[in-house]
Amino acid sequence: MLLEICVDSLESAIAAQAGGADRIELCSALSEGGITPSAGLIRMVREALTIPVHVMIRPRGGDFCYTPGEVKTMLDDIEQARALGADGVVLGALTPDGNVDLEITSQLIRVARPMKVAFHRAFDTTRNLDRSLEDVVAAGAEILLTSGGENDSIAGAASIAQLRKAARDRITILAGGGVRCNNVHDFVLTTGVEAVHTSLGAKSPSVSRYTNPKVSLGAPEVAYARNVVHEEDVRNLRQALDAITVGTERS
Repeated sequence: MLLEICVDSLESAIAAQAGGADRIELCSALSEGGITPSAGLIRMVREALTIPVHVMIRPRGGDFCYTPGEVKTMLDDIEQARALGADGVVLGALTPDGNVDLEITSQLIRVARPMKVAFHRAFDTTRNLDRSLEDVVAAGAEILLTSGGENDSIAGAASIAQLRKAARDRITILAGGGVRCNNVHDFVLTTGVEAVHTSLGAKSPSVSRYTNPKVSLGAPEVAYARNVVHEEDVRNLRQALDAITVGTERS
């Protein structure tokens, strides 16, 4: 079972590896669903870790319909990620009608080679998951991150199981969103997936001893809060996944 942890800081990346993650997805602004991290963060994480690092390529929050200027930004960010030692990139583009934008996605994937490419959870917002699966495969991605078209993968477990069967050996289904120690056993048995993605972020109190109550830089609930991945939480999930593998082998 492959365990990918989504992180947005060097601290969380180091904790994820120490806890037994097989790979990390590196983002910034997880409160926005993740956007492209800075060159400095990519460099520091790549230097600190020995496990694969996949970098989010998303120029802004909001929808996944991109202007020509935003596409150029993503192409430049892909080149930057490669130069900084990323093992893969995580990307995706949609049409205004809610389908995978094959033209843009294929272009991004061509430029990303030979890095691995994952299509992110923009997939879950598309009009038709079956059609979108075929489009993602046609575009050339090796990995599809999905919660089965639901807000989290637990609610989307039945859909994920269907997608895994439809995908066959053409693409890896990476199930993500809401996977925790207390639900991963039943989730894996229901879906049959062999790769799990989660953030495991826990709120960490601010070290600031003073904040101006009249000013909020961003949404009030996230202005000073930080979500940090803890090594122990990753290790507990790693052990739960390993126990499923052992149980499956014995059966």
